[in-house]
Amino acid sequence: MATSLFLSRHRSVRASGVFERIATPAAGGALHAELARALLRARDAGIANPIAIGAIPFDTTQPAELLVPEHSEFFNRDTLRPLAALPLAPVVASTSIPGEERFKQGVRQAVANFAHSDIRKAVLSRVLEVELAGRADPAAIFASLAAQNPTGFQFRIPLSSGAELVGVSPELLLRKEGAHIVSNPLAGSARRQPDADSDAAAGGALLQSPKDLREHRYVTDDIRRLLAPLCATLDVPEQPSLLSTNAMWHLSTRIEGTLRDPAQTSLQLACHLHPTPAVCGYPTDLARKLIDLVEPFDRGLFAGVVGWCDADGNGEWAVTIRCGKVQGNTIRLFAGAGIVADSCPDAEWAETQGKLGTMLRALGAARPSASANVATAAEAA
Repeated sequence: MATSLFLSRHRSVRASGVFERIATPAAGGALHAELARALLRARDAGIANPIAIGAIPFDTTQPAELLVPEHSEFFNRDTLRPLAALPLAPVVASTSIPGEERFKQGVRQAVANFAHSDIRKAVLSRVLEVELAGRADPAAIFASLAAQNPTGFQFRIPLSSGAELVGVSPELLLRKEGAHIVSNPLAGSARRQPDADSDAAAGGALLQSPKDLREHRYVTDDIRRLLAPLCATLDVPEQPSLLSTNAMWHLSTRIEGTLRDPAQTSLQLACHLHPTPAVCGYPTDLARKLIDLVEPFDRGLFAGVVGWCDADGNGEWAVTIRCGKVQGNTIRLFAGAGIVADSCPDAEWAETQGKLGTMLRALGAARPSASANVATAAEAA
């Protein structure tokens, strides 16, 4: 029986079984009417408090991966017993798409483009294809990930293809309870350091970095622009604070508001914001065209949104980062970096390396076996 999990310090949900899958793309708005009908069908079938759980792709014209489960329950994550670490098959190979030199060339290409266009930021990313010696067990990967990263938004979502989406995102796109909404965008990052003094210095430098503060401002300004017409009140702090994960420091801004129309659902609002400049760029439409030109792969669910929504429209949606798509003996990982006019290709590559560290540590790949063959696909298309 398919198991879905979305864990949050706010409210966590565990679901099993599939009453109905919903693949309608988010673009155009038809998804929300279809979701409402599906939840009504579930209630008519005897499911007392139906929810939808799943993921929306980066490209909202692509099919959604939502399901209405047969059974679901909400619980406090703090009451969950620590997940036992399960043995994982060793990593035998990994391939970066694009490779290091092509990624850096993409950064240079984006920076050059800024001088001749209205684009001010573009998020460029790469995938890492990791091959294990045996079958990749999503439950074992999730347990390892949760044990090493007890905070953030932990998720495990079965997909229609038979693969599973597993990850722990630090970034809240949208939470809704009644008329109250919260969004907590992250943009501007620095790798954590092994000793306390260097680590504190890295966080302090990030908080003072003109490049990262500018990158962050693009995100908060855009979210303000999109939410302000929908809200009776909206609080957007003028300056970001620091948020840390095991791997990274991030610039963080907690945005809160009160909706004029509480009937809008959490998924409608999340799709209204998605994709933010934190995962796409600014202005969004132009940045997406540049991403399509530079990135040699389809992001799919990566840099999309993942979470849940109930029949009353309440719910919580995180940005689909620090995650992997698990199928067979392979895991497809994803990491991106925000590129602005003064970005350094070497630094942006290092940022993606740091962000991949969250999933690689969960796989035990920080210390690959002696037989591991680590490669790059510099010219992969």
